[in-house]
Amino acid sequence: MSTAVFTHPACLEHDTGPGHPERRQRLEAVLMALAEPEFAALDRREAPRAELDQIVRVHDRAFVESLLARMPQRGWAALDGDTTMSPGSGEAALRAVGAMVAAIDLVMSGGATNAFCAVRPPGHHAESDMAMGFCLFNNVAIGAAHACAVHGAKRVAIVDFDVHHGNGTQHIFEHDARVLYASTHQMPLYPGTGARSEHGIGNVCNAPLPAYSGGEAFRDAYEEIVLPAIDRFAPDLLLISAGFDAHRADPLASLELEAEDFGWVTERLAQLAATHCRGRLVSTLEGGYDLAALAESTAAHVAALMAAKA
Repeated sequence: MSTAVFTHPACLEHDTGPGHPERRQRLEAVLMALAEPEFAALDRREAPRAELDQIVRVHDRAFVESLLARMPQRGWAALDGDTTMSPGSGEAALRAVGAMVAAIDLVMSGGATNAFCAVRPPGHHAESDMAMGFCLFNNVAIGAAHACAVHGAKRVAIVDFDVHHGNGTQHIFEHDARVLYASTHQMPLYPGTGARSEHGIGNVCNAPLPAYSGGEAFRDAYEEIVLPAIDRFAPDLLLISAGFDAHRADPLASLELEAEDFGWVTERLAQLAATHCRGRLVSTLEGGYDLAALAESTAAHVAALMAAKA
């Protein structure tokens, strides 16, 4: 079995404007890292365009239609102080969702052990009725809903190690017992959600970390809180919101991780996937804004996926 990577050139055409940290060079850095000889065995696939009916499983139809209709013909359209669209943003967002859906289809059908979606824009801040935090559609949430609706998954675990809490993902599923949402993130930090006291209906597991925690505290949070929660949940499928902005070089936060920490957590999550769901794991790119750190961390993450056993 193999590790698949889904991407599409359209994801490079989402132009966020001068000086924006969520820029096309991020994806270029990721793809360049994955072009190295050690990744020659990856099963590389083109992301299809998502269908509206897939997106509205978690987003309000009126919001989706309005957002797509607002794509500018030229220049930029600001949705808030952080989130910007350009003429290429709609296609990029549809391909980012499509990557997640297609990756889940492939993994659930046994066509690959696991998969990584090298896409942008990211998704985990997007609420059911609102784009925010660089995110247009919530890629991982749509993927989880797709797994339940199309593949009959009874329990989907979403693990989010982006340095920012995935408010959108939590809010979409906090009353849905089929989905466990577990997150490590820096706190206090944008978006201000993700306290330990936020439990949903018992299906939300937050392990916030203070600034400058470093790799030891990060690993302890997984060993003591997140991994046991996933083990108890015993998922049919494990999804990862793979943000690499907790790296010590990242300009937007200060959790002080190293690339090796991302490789370690990926290995541990893959072990749980092997225990509970025949290795079935799909990961999608979220944050990470220092290009060198992003490339190195993504390489560690994908290498761990390639080494995983079903």
